[in-house]
Amino acid sequence: MLYYKRCASDNENFKSLVALLDADLALRDGDENTFYAQFNGIDALKNCVVFYSDETPVACGAFKEFNKDSVEIKRLYVRPSFRGKGIASKTLVVLEEWAKELNYSYAVLETGLRQPEAIALYKKNNYTIIENYPPYELMANSVCFKKVL
Repeated sequence: MLYYKRCASDNENFKSLVALLDADLALRDGDENTFYAQFNGIDALKNCVVFYSDETPVACGAFKEFNKDSVEIKRLYVRPSFRGKGIASKTLVVLEEWAKELNYSYAVLETGLRQPEAIALYKKNNYTIIENYPPYELMANSVCFKKVL
């Protein structure tokens, strides 16, 4: 049975999934990973979710305020053995609904060209590519997206 729990970034299951995400990104991004890692700290994230299959944590995601109208989606990850089941899209929807509950109108996010599955996920979920926003504006690998909630 698949279900989720809202939490903050101090949740141990969230932290363990983010560690798996960080290891994957370090492999994909190589030397550029140091640049990206500085913007992906989870110390102060208050709006996080963890998806579980039975009792196993299988996916996570979070958002933080980007500006008064928008949230930035962060730290979206699904364990490889659970991919292809729509869990990433479900995680996005849960984060978007939570942001709407808090009266945000837009979601933005950044991903990289080395994550083609992420780019496909965001396009499938009606995110539109936008000009790279700071601090990613000079990063050729970065792809930024926006969606009306």
